[in-house]
Amino acid sequence: MAVITRVILPEEDGAAVRHILRSKLHFSSHAVSRLAHGGECILVNGLPVHTPHILRAGDVLEVETEDRRAPKAVITPGPWPLPVVWEDGHLLIVNKPAGMTAHASNLLPDTPTVAGALAWERGADFIFHPVNRLDKGTTGLMAVAKSGYVHDLLRRRLHTGDFRREYRAVCLGCPQVERGTVNAPIGRDEASLVARRVRPDGSPAVSHYRVLAKGDGLSLLALWPETGRTHQLRVHMAYLGCPLAGDWLYGTEDPALIPRPALHSWALTLVHPVTGERIEVRAPLPEDMARLLRERFPAGTAEAAHVIP
Repeated sequence: MAVITRVILPEEDGAAVRHILRSKLHFSSHAVSRLAHGGECILVNGLPVHTPHILRAGDVLEVETEDRRAPKAVITPGPWPLPVVWEDGHLLIVNKPAGMTAHASNLLPDTPTVAGALAWERGADFIFHPVNRLDKGTTGLMAVAKSGYVHDLLRRRLHTGDFRREYRAVCLGCPQVERGTVNAPIGRDEASLVARRVRPDGSPAVSHYRVLAKGDGLSLLALWPETGRTHQLRVHMAYLGCPLAGDWLYGTEDPALIPRPALHSWALTLVHPVTGERIEVRAPLPEDMARLLRERFPAGTAEAAHVIP
């Protein structure tokens, strides 16, 4: 069980628990309401209190962050491999393989899911709080909060310097400018149930890129999304005329080259919302993308890709 602990400062003397929860610990109003009706979720100096309780300087406030509710959706556990690369009592970071969705979908009812893999390992009552989601074909790092409280804090930091994501992609062709920004709004493609496209009335979408290497008709790119639209990096690379290798939806399906869009969540840097620790995690390229580099790029590119900043 994860607990937030705070020693009340002299300038906070006389404040109610609910004020500290909202203004200092940044609990949402919904979370404060949940704590108010959650039994012994709040302790002051080791004794249970309610949210109107008045605090004094030096008091030790302890707040439980674990969710005491049933999941909204039924999760089907499954014995699907899902490496956990970083974890503490508040959150975990997994290295998602290709072919796995974040959670179950009516369009893909039998697909392995991150939620199901964690439920298999942690128990069916594990409540799934994905912070950044990856497409089914995308591999790599994905953060999962262990409580609604931590999830809310991390979601507020998405697309800021406190939650920075970097991807690796193999594209068909190569952008004319080796370092640049794509600022092109993205909306639904009316001709498809799942596809998106660049359109003037779409939602703002910004992606930054840098060419790291060039191969036989391919290029290796570093990508930084500044916003988080559905399929954003895939749509923006196709918009540049360089769709991802293997991208059946926005480019050319070619299982002999790679059987899925060649996109990998390579690095995740975040400031821990509870401890303030700076966490930096990297996930080496999966074998299918590393094979592309070995076969189609200059010697040493595959090895260098694991350390390219």
